[in-house]
Amino acid sequence: MPAPGSDDDVYQEHILEHYEEPFHKGALAGATHAHEDDNPLCGDVVHIDLAIDPGGRVTQAWFSGDGCCISQASASMLLEHLEGKSVDEIKQFSAPDMLKLFGPKLTPNRQKCCLLGWRVMQAAIYSPVAKTGNNGSSASGGKS
Repeated sequence: MPAPGSDDDVYQEHILEHYEEPFHKGALAGATHAHEDDNPLCGDVVHIDLAIDPGGRVTQAWFSGDGCCISQASASMLLEHLEGKSVDEIKQFSAPDMLKLFGPKLTPNRQKCCLLGWRVMQAAIYSPVAKTGNNGSSASGGKS
């Protein structure tokens, strides 16, 4: 067991905080971009909703999903870190950057859990949400 106050303790506490009280967990009404993916090895799922302004800046970022502590906490950490950044900055945020943001060294299989949210984020910036309501429902309250 690590000594109290060690880096391992700090990382563990930070990860648990993000898992138990995640940053912006839920759906984002009015999302302009969204994507969802899973980790086929373990079944973890992450869905990310983004609001990207006309200038290319992420004004809001929310996620939902189900899975292990690593996949869910890392998604929370990622959104907290990237909200307010430009799409160009997000494109430059690499897998090694995500692993560094998460903290502790992970086995290759656990790295896939950690990188799930990062993969979804990288796809979400290229995935605009369709604004048509062809199914008869309207998110705008029925005004035509």
